[in-house]
Amino acid sequence: MNQRLTLNTAWLLMVPPLLWAGNAVVGHLVTGLVPPMTLNFMRWALAFVILLPLAHRLLRRDSGLWPAWRRFGLLGLLGVGCYNALQYLALKTSTPLNVTLVASSGPVMMLATGWACFGQRVARRQMLGAVFSIAGVLVVLARGDWTLLAQVRLVAGDVYVLVATLAWAFYSWLLAQPKEPRAIRNDWAAFLMAQIVFGLGWSGLFAAGEWALTDAHIRWGWPLAAAMLYVAVGPAIVAYRCWGMGVQRVGPAVAGFFSNLTPLFAALLSAAFLGELPQAYHAVAFLLIVGGIVVSSRR
Repeated sequence: MNQRLTLNTAWLLMVPPLLWAGNAVVGHLVTGLVPPMTLNFMRWALAFVILLPLAHRLLRRDSGLWPAWRRFGLLGLLGVGCYNALQYLALKTSTPLNVTLVASSGPVMMLATGWACFGQRVARRQMLGAVFSIAGVLVVLARGDWTLLAQVRLVAGDVYVLVATLAWAFYSWLLAQPKEPRAIRNDWAAFLMAQIVFGLGWSGLFAAGEWALTDAHIRWGWPLAAAMLYVAVGPAIVAYRCWGMGVQRVGPAVAGFFSNLTPLFAALLSAAFLGELPQAYHAVAFLLIVGGIVVSSRR
């Protein structure tokens, strides 16, 4: 049974959107340095190496990983192979405004997936919370000027983000259905490593197709190395660890509302690193998004 949302859990669930906001910025900056599918494969390969000292026993032939290969193969496909790869791909063909706008469907997608595929009831407070949360995202996207939203035009990249959001919704609901060995479930490094082991197979397959079908190339250098280190440690290991703990505590429906903090954090990161000062609409957006979280999580 899901626990009530506490302050500690709220702080825990704020870490992933903060790191994912930085991931979107970095992913956009390196679009000319590395292909998107290859970037996703490289980040998880580096994460695998970092986790290896903590979870190397999982790779033994007698570990509980291999009997549960179907579950971790599916988690690896959705969370490692598809989610960020599709986002990186979208950043090559769509604008950041469009990408963030389509991704703001996350809470609604989470509720719809839980209702349609996992037998979860959708309460009125959750739908009301979704309205508040998406309204907050739209305030950030419109920068206080609603006429900007009328200028949005959907392109192929927006479809990639929509599929990525759907994959993340399924991934989150699967996390809330514990079916793996308890020894793996209770060890965060082993649990993430189990997903990466199979996710590397999926992401490697996608990267191979990218090199076979496109004019892929990599421009090696310190900027790419620094970007790889960040996306492997922050948005991959730390964010997935915090997200998994948060979903286990309060469930995917409540946790999904925290993902809409990502565009707000992106605006704050722009203020910190690009010299763009916060505006009044940032405060309005923050109140709407937090209001959506509070309304949706009340019992």
